[in-house]
Amino acid sequence: MPTVTDVLRLHGDDYLRQFGDRMPTGHKRVLSLIRRCRTGELGHLRFDCDTCRRSHWVGRSCNNRHCPTCQSDKTQTWFNDRLSELLPVPYFMVTFTVPEALRKIVRAHQDVCYRALFDASSQTLRELASGPRFIGTDRMGFFGALHTWGRDFTVYNPHVHFVVPGGGVSQDGAKWQASPANFLLPEKTASPVFRAKFRDAVRDAGIEDEFLAVDPQAWRHGWNIDVEPVGDGRAVLKYLAPYVHRVAISNNRIESVDETHVEYRYTPSGTKTSKRRRVTGEEFVRGFLQHTLPPNLQRIRCYGFLSPNSSLKFDRVRMLVWFYLGWCYVLVKRLVPQRPGKRALLCPDCGGNLRLVQITDHIGRVVYSAPPPLLDSS
Repeated sequence: MPTVTDVLRLHGDDYLRQFGDRMPTGHKRVLSLIRRCRTGELGHLRFDCDTCRRSHWVGRSCNNRHCPTCQSDKTQTWFNDRLSELLPVPYFMVTFTVPEALRKIVRAHQDVCYRALFDASSQTLRELASGPRFIGTDRMGFFGALHTWGRDFTVYNPHVHFVVPGGGVSQDGAKWQASPANFLLPEKTASPVFRAKFRDAVRDAGIEDEFLAVDPQAWRHGWNIDVEPVGDGRAVLKYLAPYVHRVAISNNRIESVDETHVEYRYTPSGTKTSKRRRVTGEEFVRGFLQHTLPPNLQRIRCYGFLSPNSSLKFDRVRMLVWFYLGWCYVLVKRLVPQRPGKRALLCPDCGGNLRLVQITDHIGRVVYSAPPPLLDSS
């Protein structure tokens, strides 16, 4: 079956010839790395089998966060890590979306606007959900994931999904305060607050005039905010997991590739039936690269007690929740999901364990050699 990488290898040169002088350097780098991933052009890994003693050479991965090949292995790890952090409380998914009229400017200023989107939406969520009629404390913990595409990856649609437990720790840190059942924050109230905070952020960055020149009415209408109860959180993690470590489109949606066109599947919003769409190779490459993130920008951000820098440790939060529910800390701690260990690499010839012994770079130089295994003195 054809893959995204196959498409980029086949149509990337034509795209560079047409638009290379206008492409951001980051887009060129992403395209170059993905096209060379695991081909051997970036170097090799040598694995030796401890059982049959055979050596296996594998092309090095590019490890770029936009590469569909490299990122596929990280999805399950991310899912398991987030699963182990779920609390036994109701969860909500809160989605903040930039209006369609403003998306062209957002795409032109991605670094500033993505940061503004995260800051404005997270502040809005915390301020409203922590109100006295709702959770009643701002010592909450949640994470957000940036998406820049919809069901059809050629459409640019920047938005952030937040996964939020229904509650927070009291200001004195002594107890868990739960949110009302099936309600986190008022969407209609959140809309103008989010809009104002985003506008303040782009004003501070000096690009407000560009937004106003596109469509002044966009700042007067409501901005789309969706708050959905999602049960214990497992289903929403399963939904988000395939998106957090890949860009726009997965390999299994590619139907066919030829010298001029690409055909792929997508499922329109509001339906469960997939459709096929045929686009030129140029359109496919453009659609893929428009979702390339600016350097050093985090697609996933953790807030409050889920932040690694939080002074409020997550184990204490879990304990407070258990006490709130009347559970015993010692007994329930055994029920916390454990993160599985890494899978061993197995020899394709005999099934024995493979051991990394050497890494070479793109010109064949050895950049790593493993120490020889210890001999059994017995």
